[in-house]
Amino acid sequence: MLARSSVRILSLALFVTLLSGCGGLQEVWEGPGARVFRPQTIAVLPPMASQYDSAREDIQDVLVGALNRQGNIERVVSPENVTDIFQASKEAFDSLVFYFSRLEMTGQSDKDSAVKLGKALNVDAFLVVRVNSWEYVRKEGDNVGRVGLSLRLIDAATGTTVWKARHERSDSYMFIKPSLKDIAKELASEMIKYMPPQTKK
Repeated sequence: MLARSSVRILSLALFVTLLSGCGGLQEVWEGPGARVFRPQTIAVLPPMASQYDSAREDIQDVLVGALNRQGNIERVVSPENVTDIFQASKEAFDSLVFYFSRLEMTGQSDKDSAVKLGKALNVDAFLVVRVNSWEYVRKEGDNVGRVGLSLRLIDAATGTTVWKARHERSDSYMFIKPSLKDIAKELASEMIKYMPPQTKK
């Protein structure tokens, strides 16, 4: 009886470890096709509206930088080009607004508007970003700079979610505040390592 419950607990612990990306990220989920998903082109959408809207440009920049450094994708669309596309095309902008509103309401990727976004951006995949934290706080008696992100990778051909993850990094300090953008760079690099296409064994 005891042995059986111990095996059950061990199995659950292993399952949670697998779900959390071998303990690397707070939350990570992979769709059925994630291991074989090989996009050649990707765009980072403007981060979804949140209380940390002042961080949106910095976050888009650091994610594009992390994707380029990872080297698994041939072309990463620059934030400037993404902005230009949404400013030049009302249809693309309307698709973005509709996509975000459906995602907020249902928690699901709306396939029709996702496919429209993929065509407008001319990419195989795009990354949906939410900034969960971008702040200086007191944590367990320490001064801390904290950045948290949720990422969702969408297959632009089908509109389906391939992968999603949530993670946070913090840096404690005494007098000189660390740069939140520098913390974000470390966080983005860490999260992108777990995102398809993966070169890791």
